[in-house]
Amino acid sequence: MSPAEKYFSELTAQIPNAKPGKMFGALCIKMPNGKAGAMFWRDFLVVKIFGETLEDAQKLSGVSVFTPAEGRPMGGWYVIPFEHKEEWRNLMQISCAAAETLEKKAKK
Repeated sequence: MSPAEKYFSELTAQIPNAKPGKMFGALCIKMPNGKAGAMFWRDFLVVKIFGETLEDAQKLSGVSVFTPAEGRPMGGWYVIPFEHKEEWRNLMQISCAAAETLEKKAKK
């Protein structure tokens, strides 16, 4: 387990109502409604952020749009390098809080 993965796991345990899960085969934080609040991908934090939070995050070096497959960016999701780990907790909390407000998908 890399230091970044260990840190992500520690932070996951601190997010209220969160459960560890998987998204694209990577570790993620699932909220009670089943929505992903944040993800750990290739030693990066991946969060869905917008507005002032996004503007502040984009000032950090190495922050970019999450593109899990070449040419297929995920709108609103951003990659935050481990070098900015002091920002991870706050960004995870914001992203998870937003995910928690989304409607749960109805079962087919």
